[in-house]
Amino acid sequence: MMRGAVGIWILSAVICMGRGHHLNHGHHDHHADDSHGNGQVDQDTASDGSANSLPLVTLANKEFAYRLYMKLAAHADSEGKNIFFSPFSVSVALAALSTGAREETHRQLFSGLGFNNTLLTQTDVDQAFQILLKTTNNTPPEDTSEGTAVFVDNNFKAHPEFLEALKQSYLADGFSVNFTQTTDTANTINKYVEEKTNGKIDKLVENLDPNTVMYLISYIYYKGMWATPFDPKLTKEDIFMVDENTKVPVQMMNMEEHFDTYYDRAINTSVLQLPFNSSYSMLLLLPDDMSTLENAICPAHVTKWLKWMTSRTHDVYIPKFSIKTSYTLNDVLIEMGMTHMFDNRANLSGISDAHKLAVSDVVHQATLDVDEAGATAAAATGIGITLMSFRHIPVLKFNRPFMVVIIERNTEKVLFMGKIINPNI
Repeated sequence: MMRGAVGIWILSAVICMGRGHHLNHGHHDHHADDSHGNGQVDQDTASDGSANSLPLVTLANKEFAYRLYMKLAAHADSEGKNIFFSPFSVSVALAALSTGAREETHRQLFSGLGFNNTLLTQTDVDQAFQILLKTTNNTPPEDTSEGTAVFVDNNFKAHPEFLEALKQSYLADGFSVNFTQTTDTANTINKYVEEKTNGKIDKLVENLDPNTVMYLISYIYYKGMWATPFDPKLTKEDIFMVDENTKVPVQMMNMEEHFDTYYDRAINTSVLQLPFNSSYSMLLLLPDDMSTLENAICPAHVTKWLKWMTSRTHDVYIPKFSIKTSYTLNDVLIEMGMTHMFDNRANLSGISDAHKLAVSDVVHQATLDVDEAGATAAAATGIGITLMSFRHIPVLKFNRPFMVVIIERNTEKVLFMGKIINPNI
């Protein structure tokens, strides 16, 4: 019996600037076959619970976002690195994998993702992600796309039910490749990834293990324009305080305008909402002490901030920056209890029971570009700087490490989150 490796690659690109080509997915009819489920709850229960599955999965996704952030922060702090990732993209990839997991491997995936397997069946979870993915991809005019793809070795026979579940519920594109032809297959995967992220991630795969039989990819691409763009003429060189001993030069954008803000006294953090020209917003969090914020932040904070924000004029300074992050998430996911899928205890027989499969790597790449957001003549109009020097205008200057969260305001779905320690790396 051959041992095969299943690679999971999760990629994310978010660009906060001008317009771009909108990527659309095809529509799929839902495939409500429970043959790829965990079998712990009967189909009648699944049907009864399906109406409640979306809020349960949505809440679990939010909580998973902050738990995963804490793990990444713990690993990154010792190295002084920026953090940026898409928790939703990670959730999608692991939920898609769970359709092929069984027994303890499945229980660990569900538990790690925050899904209660007494309330949610695999079919419930699949239905919820289908709705979430379709909602994002069918919401014009945002330049947004989310989805998955599966690359299967042409000598490997996966269960049709598994592939069908990926196609129907996770909007997966399917490809047959020859993993022994490592260079050609790497090029095929990289070309697909580059297209789906509009060139932001162009070299995902460099070294392919010829023992690989399947690659499962989750991607998310978001390109938003600020509802109120920054005027490029006001962008000036300034100093960013990485820490007490390290200062770096940055291009600091500036705008004096009405902003929605909140000061959270419980954790001494200033919160600024920068809305995109859509239902999405970027929340920028400037704490007095970063560890206090990181140890406390949870979904309830975002709910509170959005509810109690007030609008008033602020003089806001935000650095322009472009960062790229890359993670191998194996150790982090093992710390979160998802251990079996990486070793010989893995039970991925829902993918294939003719082969002993294990996950080789879970890799995540993300990019974030923030600039004045479409420095066109139209975008620069209507930003008059008035001589209202008689009244005090508070200054909110992001010139030291801050957190960033990109959310959908109505659902508070977390597309991306991270921490900018140094805008120049």
